Amino acid sequence: MRRSEFQRAVAAEFGTRGPALIADLSLPPLAGRTAAEALDAGIAPREVWLALCDEMDVPLSHRHGAGRLEPRRR
Repeated sequence: MRRSEFQRAVAAEFGTRGPALIADLSLPPLAGRTAAEALDAGIAPREVWLALCDEMDVPLSHRHGAGRLEPRRR
């Protein structure tokens, strides 16, 4: 997962609450960092996404492949 995919996944799952969650929600699996702090520290976006999902009780069906754009049709 790239950082842009992370941003799309957050927007799709949390809507307008997304930016506040990224900036303010402490994530215990990431040493209590917020998602923004974890990303800035170099933690992989996928790991941050999964920690955010765990903390927010996002269903497993919403986690896999989140944030990916549909492949181009040829």
